[in-house]
Formats: sequence, structure tokens, C-alpha cells
Amino acid sequence: MTDYPLGASLPAPVVSEEMQHRLAVRRSAPAQDLKGPGPDEAQIAAILKLGARSPDHGKMTPWRFVVLGPQSRAAIAEQLAALVQTKNLPPKYAAVLAKLTAAPVSILVISTAAPGLKPVWEQQLSAGAVCMNLEHAASAFGFYSSWITDWYSYDAEAAALFSV
Repeated sequence: MTDYPLGASLPAPVVSEEMQHRLAVRRSAPAQDLKGPGPDEAQIAAILKLGARSPDHGKMTPWRFVVLGPQSRAAIAEQLAALVQTKNLPPKYAAVLAKLTAAPVSILVISTAAPGLKPVWEQQLSAGAVCMNLEHAASAFGFYSSWITDWYSYDAEAAALFSV
């Protein structure tokens, strides 16, 4: 997965005014504005590869990706809506599901941080770094993106829908 294996020299840093500009103007788009066309499969693979070029905490890679296309997003949103009903959650919980289905594709970053050699909070920061790299990678391909964390990120039954 790496283009620079251990022991190989890293390429010399290059000044990139284009990259500086992208970083200066980058901002999240409102979820409801994330319309198609979205990235194709090759672009998604490249975005994931770039996203994974984050501090991985000694090759622990304490995160994983779940990519949801249109059909799987709709199915998950339907299951989450049923969960809102079953748990008798306030209406605002169902309302946020529109964010999940607005974009042509959703990439979930799931932290797999666990107690061990490295502190959990540092592993969680690694997952956060992946999220930011995904945002930059999407921008590099000409797509807007939005980092969204909602109630289903913290609900155990919802997490099960994402095979967590």
C-alpha cells in the first residue's frame, strides 16, 4: 500500500502553491449540497489510498473504511429510521438521516482504537487524521465533502448496522 517502503528515501519536499491554495480555501460543504455526480470507483479507490496516507501510529492503522453507494446508503438510512422508531428517539434523530443520503457516496471512517501499546486517544487522533486526509483527497479530485458525525456514530445498535 505504500509507495515509500521502510528504508527507502523519501522524495525531496516540493513547494506547491496549488496545494497551499487548496488548503487555504478548503471548507466543508453543507450535506444537502453534496449532489452527484460523485467519484467513480477508481477515484474512490484513489481517495481511500490518499486518505490512508495519514499517521497510522506505527503501522497500527487504528481505523477502517466503509464505503456506501446509493443503494447501501438508502438501505442503511431506512434501518436507522426504523431504529429511531423502535427506540422512540426524538424526531431530530430521523431528520439527520437526510445527511447520510444526500451525497452520491459516503465514506465512513470507523475508529478501531483499542488499549495496548499506544494510548487510545492517540489512535483516535490517527482516525481523525484519516478523515482530514479524505477531505483533502476529495478536494484534489474536484469534489466537495463534509465530515459528519451524528448520533448513529455513538449508538451500539446503529454501529451493528455498519458491522462494527
